[in-house]
Amino acid sequence: MGDSQARWVATDCTICYHSCGMKVLVEDGRITKVEGLKEHPLNMGKLCPKGLKAMDIVYHPDRLKYPQKRVNGRWERISWDDALGEIADKLIGLKNEFGPEVLSIFSGSIGVENFEMMELAQRFKGAFGTPNFISVEGICYRMRIRARQITFGKYPVEEADTKLYVLWGHNPEQSDWPLHLAIQENLPKGSKVAVIVPKRIPLANHAEVYLPVRPGTDGALALALIHVIVKEKLYKEDFVNRYTVGFDKLVDHIEPYTPAWAEKITWVPAEDIRKLARLFATAESASIFQGTNTQDQTANGSQNSRALAILQVITGNINNPGGWVISPRLSLGGLGIRTDKTPIGAEEYPLFFEVWGRKSPYGQVVAFPDSVPNIIKALIVTGGNPVVSLPDSKAYREAMKRLDLLVVLDLFMTETAELANYVLPGCTHLEKNGLAYSYNVCHGMPYLMMRKKAIEPLYESRSEFTFWKELAKKVGFGELFSWETDEEIVQHELKPSGLSFQELKDDKVAGAFYMQKQYGIDEAKSFPTPSGKIEIYSETFKDAGFDPLPTYKEPDQSPLGNPEMFKRYPLILTTGARNLHYTHTQHRNIPALEEEGKGACAEIHPTTAEKYGIKDGDDVVVESPRGQIKIKALLTTDLMEGVVSIPHGWSGDQNVNLLTDVHLREPVMGYPQMKSQLCSVRKHE
Repeated sequence: MGDSQARWVATDCTICYHSCGMKVLVEDGRITKVEGLKEHPLNMGKLCPKGLKAMDIVYHPDRLKYPQKRVNGRWERISWDDALGEIADKLIGLKNEFGPEVLSIFSGSIGVENFEMMELAQRFKGAFGTPNFISVEGICYRMRIRARQITFGKYPVEEADTKLYVLWGHNPEQSDWPLHLAIQENLPKGSKVAVIVPKRIPLANHAEVYLPVRPGTDGALALALIHVIVKEKLYKEDFVNRYTVGFDKLVDHIEPYTPAWAEKITWVPAEDIRKLARLFATAESASIFQGTNTQDQTANGSQNSRALAILQVITGNINNPGGWVISPRLSLGGLGIRTDKTPIGAEEYPLFFEVWGRKSPYGQVVAFPDSVPNIIKALIVTGGNPVVSLPDSKAYREAMKRLDLLVVLDLFMTETAELANYVLPGCTHLEKNGLAYSYNVCHGMPYLMMRKKAIEPLYESRSEFTFWKELAKKVGFGELFSWETDEEIVQHELKPSGLSFQELKDDKVAGAFYMQKQYGIDEAKSFPTPSGKIEIYSETFKDAGFDPLPTYKEPDQSPLGNPEMFKRYPLILTTGARNLHYTHTQHRNIPALEEEGKGACAEIHPTTAEKYGIKDGDDVVVESPRGQIKIKALLTTDLMEGVVSIPHGWSGDQNVNLLTDVHLREPVMGYPQMKSQLCSVRKHE
């Protein structure tokens, strides 16, 4: 690029899923400053600590600088051309001997936020002929999307501006920066907050209601809330009669799910349940904000999301300002190529894969360990560190050791990369072009921005576009990756959108609203469900062999679900609490962020810790039926008694996924029960 003058580049941040606006100062080809982009409506010029330290990632001394190949247990430098040639030869050989299904491609959380990373991987997958594209969608968020699609036909999203924020397993101060900004803005204007989490968060101090709920029992609480709203006739009768089917069946179904019943299960007082139900039903507007995967990763996950959707429906909080709104979806030129073959996990969890003929491009990632090597013999990993981030790390590690070929494209030598045959240096988001699509809490507005390359890729690093394009040439279908630059990819994606490439690149550098969100319900268009209405009673669930109305399933490992196991493992383990300074397995190597974060700790209530002779800061051993880890104890009265909370994303002996079980799954879509297992704790001697 050869920049000789200072210039600001407006781009976006892909460090988490929000795609906040960011601008970077480039001087002599080097980034010298990072700031929030004031013109971007999502973050309005403010960045979280991770975004502010983006430079520390770009210029980290430990970044992978050139391709490496494992030879006799040691890493040897290799050229890109030789590496891709050898990888292609191995892929072709495996395909010729065993068929195309032999290859699986994994994309991590960064790939969910990065269209090009995800779509180009799917293009290569389809061109090769394998259906086995897997990602974090198999443990995070897609369950919620599916449950809402089955209820509404489309996916509604929460409004950032509402009169009542119901934070259900959600702590936006640590995990949802734009929502945190919106709440800060709206509380002084009269908006209210209700908080439902096992650990008291700072926003609970401002809450009308705070309900500490036993991990894994959210579904029981949701059913009791529905019970109160129905029995006390607090529901919006006109809305229910005009736009829904199945409410009459819900009335009878909900009869046994009383607050008293839920109190025994959830440990939430019945009167508090009634208070929240009345508050929610009578609010001018209300929106339930689920934690990113808090309700998903439980035994009752799919039914949890169905129950929360029904709460929004019966109170009329659908397509109203401050409720859940079915957003107009952006039409983009797709890159993926589909195959007719069925991916791993699709037969076991059909609703994860297909609804009403709409097929997902994903296989179920929890099926991966048992699929190696009988089905899968080669894996390419981009944008993720599955050995640490997925449940049951030992199972994934052992599966990867059984592969004939493991290729990792990443910024750093991760725990997954250390197992690979080939490790290739990838780019940061500031070294490549792409599209940023904000639709979650962008003040209710669909927003599109071009992610502009600020600097040329450092060292020998390459973007996903360059990697897939060059590998496709070597494998023999380079004509399917005919674009010369990643800017051409963006032009292809934009064609159906109504926004031009030049417009986003040069004129609307901070992005643009591509469509106006509309409130209200157009009865002529109806809902794209089989009935044409919101489906409280789901024939789709029934046809798949599941309860058509939300029910409750106790965690497989719990004081009530497995009393015998509870005798040996007398504490409830919940995992994955977020920290604003980290995204999943990332940023632990950024000193400025590590100093601000508290490190890896097992949070325990002092009363619980006292039973086991544990003091604050002690090294403790946490054990589950799958394994054990050594970690420091952090005593806090904010956490419920009888619960141990450990964040995910830490490696080595502090990796909580050495304790989780990939075979402990939710029955509808296969999500792992990472939010509620059993464990024991003892002081490390």
